[in-house]
Amino acid sequence: MRRIGLLGGSFNPAHSGHRHVAEVALRAVRLDQVWLLVSPGNPLKPRAGMAPFAERLASARRISNGARILASDVEQRLGTRHTVKTLARLRQRFPREVFVLVIGADNMIQLPRWRRWREVLRLAPLAVLPRPGYTRRALRGQVASVLRHRRRKPALLRQGGEWALVPAAERSISATAIRSGALG
Repeated sequence: MRRIGLLGGSFNPAHSGHRHVAEVALRAVRLDQVWLLVSPGNPLKPRAGMAPFAERLASARRISNGARILASDVEQRLGTRHTVKTLARLRQRFPREVFVLVIGADNMIQLPRWRRWREVLRLAPLAVLPRPGYTRRALRGQVASVLRHRRRKPALLRQGGEWALVPAAERSISATAIRSGALG
């Protein structure tokens, strides 16, 4: 039974911050692999300014290492755009794997906007990485209160309904800043 971290996103473009998150999650959560799930189209983000899927997948492949950090087009192949459907189909396809959803504190705050977010929480444990300006709000937010008695050490995450704040340095790099030319 392998432990696989799922780090989803637009990857518009993928960058060193994504690689950092994947590397930290591998160690802290004791994952066998992290899959960079390149979204064919995030329902919560505008299409304007979104690079074509092939470009975003190529940028994710550039930051992957081909062994333990892998760029994946599985959402496009499965025809899913919502995390709840992706998790359900991955669990059907790989019933012996443990999938851990790797998210930033900013996504923990907005998780209640995701389709069937409570079901997402039941399908996979959450490994939450700090993000500047978001971590404290996430720890006091709706998701943390729903899961209040299910907080674990990162390496002990096993089943849906559990979550961990992964100790890591906060990184402010973002794809938005890269696209705007603010970062290299």
